[in-house]
Amino acid sequence: MKGFRLLLASALTSIGLLASPPSATAAETPIHFADLNWESGSLITDILRIIVEKGYGLPTDTLPGTTITLETALANNDIQVIGEEWAGRSPVWVKAEAEGKVVSLGDTVKGATEGWWVPEYVIKGDPARGIKPMAPGLRSVSDLPRYKDVFRDPETPGKGRFLNSPIGWTSEVVNQQKLKAYGLTDSYVNFRSGSGAALDAEISSSIRRGKPVLFYYWSPTPLLGRFKLVQLEEPPFDAQAWKTLTDATHPDPQPTRSLPSKLSIGVSAPFQKQYPQLVAFFSKVDFPIEPLNQALARMSEQHSTPRQAAEAFMKDHPQVWKAWLPSDVADKVAAGL
Repeated sequence: MKGFRLLLASALTSIGLLASPPSATAAETPIHFADLNWESGSLITDILRIIVEKGYGLPTDTLPGTTITLETALANNDIQVIGEEWAGRSPVWVKAEAEGKVVSLGDTVKGATEGWWVPEYVIKGDPARGIKPMAPGLRSVSDLPRYKDVFRDPETPGKGRFLNSPIGWTSEVVNQQKLKAYGLTDSYVNFRSGSGAALDAEISSSIRRGKPVLFYYWSPTPLLGRFKLVQLEEPPFDAQAWKTLTDATHPDPQPTRSLPSKLSIGVSAPFQKQYPQLVAFFSKVDFPIEPLNQALARMSEQHSTPRQAAEAFMKDHPQVWKAWLPSDVADKVAAGL
């Protein structure tokens, strides 16, 4: 922990983000947002930043990191805001929340989900593309051992390949533990992508070529709006079993589907006290999932930056974000756009 904080302080100092000059006012000190490295996280972050900057006149910046390091930084108030927090999923967050160091605000994307997926054609085939069903009986994670040859790993004969999240994501630990809990370690390779973009590229390439692929994914995302996918069934959610999945060192993880998804905005406790007007705004944020998925798909297809995609979303859907704000603040944001 100490080493991480020293490294973080060094990084902040190198880009001039640490202590402001003695003459700086509070308004001149940027609010540090987490620089999230997945599409929905980066888009939502920039929408929040635009409103904070243009509506409330406060400067912002971002700091990159993995999910776990960013949650640690939030607990230490080294950053102040995580724009898309899957609250309750990591031990780091749970501990910091119990200690009163972090707070989750709002229910920002209703209908969010996560799990293990395969393309629909793997189960049903696709006559238009000349694809026959490859795993017609595949419904649940319990069916996966008998279909390991369908999802054959090119580097490990005799095993299938499961595409996991990148290392450093909370879901990567959960999926690794699920492979053990579902008895799949002898039949599947736990393949970790180098980044969210690499995971997307691997999945998209396989689907465009009509190849079988088994992977972890979530919503809101452009991928779920672009392709016909089937989510595999998992055992009903069990809170005690979930604890064994989030603990990477637990020797005997138990089977359960993931914690029901609730996306929030994570803030540090000092931020909550210092910026009550932003806390009130964050608490009202609510993204309809379909327009959000469509915006994410355009962002991906057009290779837009998160800032460009955020501005486009706000221009296309003013009724969404204006509902979160006092009218005078909404007018400032509109004028800024």
